[in-house]
Amino acid sequence: MLEGMAGNQAAYQGFLRAVAPHLRAFLRRRMGRWPDEVEDLVQEALLAIHHQRHTYDVSAPLTSWVYAITRYKLIDWLRRHARQDAFNVPLDEEHELFAPSDMEAAEARRELDNALALLSEQQRSAIMHTKLDGWSVRETAAALSISEASVKVAVHRGLKALAGKLRNLR
Repeated sequence: MLEGMAGNQAAYQGFLRAVAPHLRAFLRRRMGRWPDEVEDLVQEALLAIHHQRHTYDVSAPLTSWVYAITRYKLIDWLRRHARQDAFNVPLDEEHELFAPSDMEAAEARRELDNALALLSEQQRSAIMHTKLDGWSVRETAAALSISEASVKVAVHRGLKALAGKLRNLR
């Protein structure tokens, strides 16, 4: 990794090839129910490692840094997977599966989506990623290709705009 950061492309490719089997084993142990998804997640983790290599602190253990990135990718995948599964409930079983509180939560989510639709795309995305999906400001900034300060401003202004619009609806 260090040689790769210094510009040695062959060493860097060797590092990625060497770390891939470790990531595969790490993810297989945690994704036993979804073995077909492991390889895709390995590739996502390797890509994230590549994109975030500039954040590696050489005084810290490399394995901790690599596994932290991989763990975040796994968490993101599990969140996406949980959201997708929520939409795959057979309609004939809906009333048996959802208690009234679940119905209220779904209605609240629809209302939230409608309220967020009133915002600009940047404000909506910044709020969704940081406040709803649990992403860090840094992750959100990278995903939206804006600065961290811009993410903070977008969240602040978006929440302020939402509060004003919701007050006017009363």
